[in-house]
Amino acid sequence: MKTIIASTWCGQPTDERDHVALEVEVAAQLHLVIDAPFYDDPPPKAPPGQLWGLWDFEVVELFLLGDEDHYLEIEIGPHGHHLVLSLHGARNVTGRHLPTRVEVERGGGRWRAQLELRRDLLPAGLRAFNAYAIHGSGPTRRHLAAHPVPGEAPDFHRLAHFAPWPLN
Repeated sequence: MKTIIASTWCGQPTDERDHVALEVEVAAQLHLVIDAPFYDDPPPKAPPGQLWGLWDFEVVELFLLGDEDHYLEIEIGPHGHHLVLSLHGARNVTGRHLPTRVEVERGGGRWRAQLELRRDLLPAGLRAFNAYAIHGSGPTRRHLAAHPVPGEAPDFHRLAHFAPWPLN
């Protein structure tokens, strides 16, 4: 599956240079590839690896929704930080997981990441997804989405606004 993050969280189109491409393959493992613009936001002060609160930094996120509102949130930042959460119902974290492999490289004003995750960590009955990108700080902070999540403020946990999962 390929998807492009090409709009703001509320559906306004973005310039092509801001587009983020994601490729997802589900076989023996989930394999995720991200190609995103690098905004050179200040990195987290923690060393690369798993990082709670990664959503406060430059990051790309993939949400995978299954049966009974079980979902997986995968986050990767351009400095090698990542976070994988299992949730049941909006924002109700039920587990943290380490990917089997994460690689990040930066160059030419872009960054590219690859992540592999055990297939058994995916929610049963995978049926919908959304993808997001966040960068900037303060009044210049931007929240982008592959599929808009309307409302008064960005909220990526609006599960009803996810798109159908195309790989069933």
